[in-house]
Amino acid sequence: MTNPKDLTATSCIKLIKSKEVTATEITNIYLDRSQRVNSQINSLITICTEHALEQAKMIDENLDDHMEKPLLGVPISVKDVISTSNILTTAGSNILSNYIPPYDATVVKKLKDAGAIIISKANCDEFAMGSSNENSFFKCCRNPWDTEKVPGGSSGGSAASVAASQSLLSIGSDTGGSIRQPASLCGVVGLKPTYGAVSRIGLIAFGSSYDQIGPFAKNVEDCELLYNVIKGYDPKDLTSKKQIPDFNFEKSRNLKDLKIAICEDLINENINQNVKSVFDNTVSKISELGATIEKINIPYIGESLPVYYLTAPSEASSNLNRFDGIKYGISDQSGSSSWDTINLTRSNFGDEVKRRILLGTFALSSGYYDDYYDKAQKIRGLIIESFNKVFSNYDIVISPTSPTTAFQIGSLTNDPILMYQNDICTMPANIAGIPAISIPCGMSEGLPVGLQLMGPNFSEPFLLMASKIIEEKLSWNNGVKISI
Repeated sequence: MTNPKDLTATSCIKLIKSKEVTATEITNIYLDRSQRVNSQINSLITICTEHALEQAKMIDENLDDHMEKPLLGVPISVKDVISTSNILTTAGSNILSNYIPPYDATVVKKLKDAGAIIISKANCDEFAMGSSNENSFFKCCRNPWDTEKVPGGSSGGSAASVAASQSLLSIGSDTGGSIRQPASLCGVVGLKPTYGAVSRIGLIAFGSSYDQIGPFAKNVEDCELLYNVIKGYDPKDLTSKKQIPDFNFEKSRNLKDLKIAICEDLINENINQNVKSVFDNTVSKISELGATIEKINIPYIGESLPVYYLTAPSEASSNLNRFDGIKYGISDQSGSSSWDTINLTRSNFGDEVKRRILLGTFALSSGYYDDYYDKAQKIRGLIIESFNKVFSNYDIVISPTSPTTAFQIGSLTNDPILMYQNDICTMPANIAGIPAISIPCGMSEGLPVGLQLMGPNFSEPFLLMASKIIEEKLSWNNGVKISI
């Protein structure tokens, strides 16, 4: 029988197309593993057994008609902030613990049309707010490399499900690093696309000018395969980009003509020394591939943390206003008025969500808007301009993905500011709207370390091609595998 740990999405598709295995057999293998492993790491909120087997049966009965589908029979997990028709979609919150969407998100529809099989909905921080997956109403997801450690967040369940071979691919969302940071902590590949490259229709919003859906995979090849399926213009999404510029990708085929910048602003006292050591070793190996590597400073990038935590919570306070106990979701109607219903219902928000709503509402309030939100938006514009100038001279900017490896569950829950700093390396890409990818680059004390590559808008093919070459150069885990 096929071992789920040994498969990639690409190899799975070949097996199904050659009729060595059926889609139903593959689906059952991953459903079984999802059930068994979930008891150890809690990476999944819903396992879609009946739904997945129906999809698999349809493929098997009409296999010859589906041969050209790019994700034929591939088991995939979807973050639980992304709407799935007739499948529970909770956003990791008690408020939506009974919500079953009547429609599929655009990306989910694309996955199904491509032949992928939705086998689970992945655990996440409530409304995608967090860096550790400890803010989920459905309890913390655990890191499959060490179950006493966090998997990162907010897409921790999506990253962990791929790392633990509960699925071959997964979909997450990234607002301030929520794909790349857990990818780094779980030793998988995670891509945040350019803002507007992937439709956000059906994504339960956190910060609308930051949120972006993207792929997780075991390797860059599979990540590219998934990205090519979910990308593209969506007329229903007003932020979706119709015209995408062409790039010359020839330089990324061997790296010899590539100019890479190391962002020194992201490699400071906040970076753990063990992570820094792995990063420096990775830079040396990239240099051996012939790339020109230079250290630079990017103006205003050091202001990313305050900019993000003024603007994103402001958008969250507006987006979460809809959860009033009247339209959908949990509704506590034990009060004497509609205002009581709203108040009692919103008491079901977790502490982190309440914290960000209050912070955002304060920043938008009369008398403080100019001093906080407006200033933050102006600095955001300067950060975007700084990146534009950098990419006029360099092809790629690199840094560690996360300042630390996976940390102990519960170790930072009482220090929100320290927790927020876990996204210090990833936030700038969201602020600027540029694409960024995290690939595993080494191990530190038995835990994975990630390398982040950032590029100009819509340079995903360029980043993916360069990442493949770097991936081939790195023996990042020296054969060490997850024990579960």
